[in-house]
Amino acid sequence: MSLSAEQIQSNWDKHLRIVDTFITGDRKEKLKALYLDLSEEMVMAPASGKPTYHNAFAGGYIDHVNRVVHCALKTRALWEEMGASIDFTDEELVFTALNHDLGKIGSKGQPYYLQQTDKWRQDKLGELYTHNKELSYMLIQDRSLFILQQAGVSINEKEFLAIKLHDGLYDDVNKPYYISFNPDSKLKTNLVYILHNADFLASKIEYDAWKASGETSTPKVEKTKASTGKTVNASEGLLNLVKNI
Repeated sequence: MSLSAEQIQSNWDKHLRIVDTFITGDRKEKLKALYLDLSEEMVMAPASGKPTYHNAFAGGYIDHVNRVVHCALKTRALWEEMGASIDFTDEELVFTALNHDLGKIGSKGQPYYLQQTDKWRQDKLGELYTHNKELSYMLIQDRSLFILQQAGVSINEKEFLAIKLHDGLYDDVNKPYYISFNPDSKLKTNLVYILHNADFLASKIEYDAWKASGETSTPKVEKTKASTGKTVNASEGLLNLVKNI
């Protein structure tokens, strides 16, 4: 699968409009400044290294994150409808959805993913991208939190836990948080569970789309320049708002 330059640009504009719509105050300005500083890395980044994972193509990262935002709002609405406690704000939910995979960007001038040039690994392992060996090893979620900290973007306890634990039990390091028989040590916010649900749903949708396409490789796309986008009216219903952003 691949995206055209126009689709990549449209996804980037939407990404920035989501920030304008849901993130407030000084944090919005710092987050937008961070994104614009890393725009070249963010706009073209894939969401994974293999099509059998999800969105392993140029522009796949932003496409995935925008979808996680939409899925998160849908999931929140379902949980609320079914009687679950919604103990977080819309800003907290969207902020964590926007930044859960930020570590996949790497750092300025040092992208996390590089095109795989080893023909054997391309053919036998299906690797389209490989990790940048120039970067210090970090778990994705740790790098996400580190990047936000470096940029001075404030983050509260619920947001920290949601980003750190968004892979759920797919990552063994999360087990002490998710598996507890002591009520005092159970997670105290549903934000963690809802973000994990949304990320899993978005990733599965993307995998299904790739499988249905019948494609086995990812063509290169033309590089596109990022723009800032425009603010949208936040008074519309949340779900319709994200569809229309």
